[in-house]
Amino acid sequence: MASKNRIFISFAIEDAWARSYLVGQARNDASPFEFVDMSVKSPWDEAWKTQCRSRIKGCDGTIALVSSNTLSATGQLWEVATSKAEQVPVLGIYTTVEKRPSILPNEFSGVRVLGWTWDNIKSFLDRL
Repeated sequence: MASKNRIFISFAIEDAWARSYLVGQARNDASPFEFVDMSVKSPWDEAWKTQCRSRIKGCDGTIALVSSNTLSATGQLWEVATSKAEQVPVLGIYTTVEKRPSILPNEFSGVRVLGWTWDNIKSFLDRL
């Protein structure tokens, strides 16, 4: 990886802990990957979709953190759909081994969803 990838992290607000953990992992000296976090860290005003779309378009890829909260996370589902519409590659990463959703929302059609491992994340980043 010649330079850091700009990555949009999409997550259900209930899974903010997972976003923080992923960003922390990328900063760990032992981590085989690194990226620039471009996720939305605070609520947007009524123009948030326009601002969010612009942010997504400026990224090399999107990592969507998938949990049992994902199905009802309308903002996250919009972010994944927008990433796909803007042709920004998307990788889904399960936040836990247990309590994985039994079905994924339509927005995840065609999106690879894998377990949370350094190798899975590094492989995605290396392909960008």
